[in-house]
Amino acid sequence: QVQLVESGGGLVQSGGSLKLSCVYSGDISSIYALAWYRQAPGKQREHVAAILNSGSTDYDDSVKGRFTISRDDAIDTVYLQMRSLKPEDTAVYFCSAETTLGNMEAFWGQGVQVTVSS
Repeated sequence: QVQLVESGGGLVQSGGSLKLSCVYSGDISSIYALAWYRQAPGKQREHVAAILNSGSTDYDDSVKGRFTISRDDAIDTVYLQMRSLKPEDTAVYFCSAETTLGNMEAFWGQGVQVTVSS
């Protein structure tokens, strides 16, 4: 099992910045990737960014150049730095750990609200 707890959400004006944090714990050695997803009202959850254990990163086209994912394994935390925020970035943001446990099970945090006002 892996547990994840997000923090750092809130209300920000368009063009502003926000940094999300996610602390993970449990079977950490089973994690091979950490990711951020988001879900806007009435929409499906969508992938935002991911970082592998190697440090390689991947971003959805909608956030490339504005968002940066990073991790600090010393304190078991993954971050999502968000800049130049737009109203369409408004969503609940979820942290996810993809693991080798079971049938390559993924674990999720409870989510944190990010609201960007125009």
